[in-house]
Amino acid sequence: METFFLFALIVISVILMVLAISKLKLHPFIVMVVIALLVGLVWGIDPVTVVNTVKSGFGNIMTSIGIVILCGTIIGTILEKTGAALTMANFILKIVGKQRSVLAIGCMGYITGIPVFCDSGFVILSPISRALAEQSGKSLAVMATALSGGLYATHCLVPPTPGPIAMAGTLNADLGLTIIVGLILSIPGLIITLLYASKISSKIDIPANSEYSFDDLQKKYGKLPGTLQSFAPILLPIILIAIASITDFPAKPFGTGIVYEAIMFIGNPVVALVLGVFLAMTLIPASEKKNALDWVSQGVTDSASILAITGAGGSFAAILALLPIADATQGLLQSGLGVIIPFAIAMILKLAMGASTVAMITTAGMMAPLMETMGFTSPLARVLVVMAIGAGSMVASHANDSYFWVVSQFSDMKTEQAYRCQTGMTAVMGITLIIIIYIVSLFVV
Repeated sequence: METFFLFALIVISVILMVLAISKLKLHPFIVMVVIALLVGLVWGIDPVTVVNTVKSGFGNIMTSIGIVILCGTIIGTILEKTGAALTMANFILKIVGKQRSVLAIGCMGYITGIPVFCDSGFVILSPISRALAEQSGKSLAVMATALSGGLYATHCLVPPTPGPIAMAGTLNADLGLTIIVGLILSIPGLIITLLYASKISSKIDIPANSEYSFDDLQKKYGKLPGTLQSFAPILLPIILIAIASITDFPAKPFGTGIVYEAIMFIGNPVVALVLGVFLAMTLIPASEKKNALDWVSQGVTDSASILAITGAGGSFAAILALLPIADATQGLLQSGLGVIIPFAIAMILKLAMGASTVAMITTAGMMAPLMETMGFTSPLARVLVVMAIGAGSMVASHANDSYFWVVSQFSDMKTEQAYRCQTGMTAVMGITLIIIIYIVSLFVV
């Protein structure tokens, strides 16, 4: 009877969460905090403990990733405002070649999606997508699908995007290893996107109607930052965090002395991202220095909502950790489904609520109490759960997802065309990735 009541409580809480966010249009922060309080009280936990757990859950997740999210958002804002994103796009275009415009725009999305939210990234790169479609004679549907998928692959899998960072923090996954695995796994996601764009989206003809050529766009921004300078705010933090993760391997390849301590200091995500912010600020031209404070303030403002949602997700996870979920789900956990379970939960929440980041954070909170029972105890196993949730949060972008409308409106797609290009592509990407993740998990978990 207790098991039935536990499952009913969790299912009802999730349904209420979905309805409040998607139908009543309440902010996820308010909804998740209230639901966390209600779940604790209904289960019979004393009120003082419930409140203290909600507060500590919020604070603990902020302690681990709050500064990182703030810094990542500031970097993304500066890259957008200074035209550094266009510099990176131009560099990729030179390497890939204009004749491979679909590959070029997909790679642009892949890199831009690491520090910049996919919605913002699509808006930033949409004029480039149109210009390349005009220049190559391809349908805008093809270019839009490739750009959208490239952004989405890293948005859902690679820190310092807030969703993957929040999952790594909640599930105690090594951030450096999460970045490395995320970058590797998002490559098949990009490949699937390019194939889908070429085979499926190419059957939909949408004129480019480009207002600017690629050269016109560069003139519009004026003098652009240098290539190395533009990439540095993204690449340096990723490299430092990855090196620190390798340094902290059990074998201790750099020893345990002063070199180890120095690498672990600068490779700490907080320090690495703060250095990234300072590098990003060097992109600001002298003529715009007066706006530097405004740009940083905008980054802080833009991060407020995701910080609130992430903290509320930590509160919800802390309450769930007090419930005997592991004991009640013993049979399911021994079913052999493994990473399919977090994938399915994230997929259901994504389909119901529309917001990938909320689906990631909520699912991570639900999985946190189950990690040891399911055998996800090694560093790589924990990262694979993060990847599985990220893949589930991709399936699928449709009408209740703001990104769906950003892609459709900025690409002149009718709704039925957007379902075919955007919804179909994100579904195929997520399903393909979970197959890969599940196969890998059979050998490492």
